[in-house]
Amino acid sequence: MSKQLKHSLFVRLEAKPGKEGEVEAFLAQGLEMANAEPTTPLWFALKLGQRSYAIFDSFYDEAGRQTHLDGPIAKALMAQAPHLLASPPSIERLDVLGVKAA
Repeated sequence: MSKQLKHSLFVRLEAKPGKEGEVEAFLAQGLEMANAEPTTPLWFALKLGQRSYAIFDSFYDEAGRQTHLDGPIAKALMAQAPHLLASPPSIERLDVLGVKAA
């Protein structure tokens, strides 16, 4: 039986006016960091609107989610938030009820 993704994070980001390009560049760097995290098997950077963005990622267990929250992406996000974001990131912990992957 294969592992099941069970835990996720949904992080909403609202760019300051004029900082959209920097937020998108930050998210591109985030993808590179996520690719280096063995406990983060699924990671998305999303554009929701003109200045609204989100990160969605999933983990096999709570330990993986916590490792991610304590890791370099979260640290970089919190360090850059005052410069790039109109408000602090909204971080929601989610439970995965089902997954379909090709």
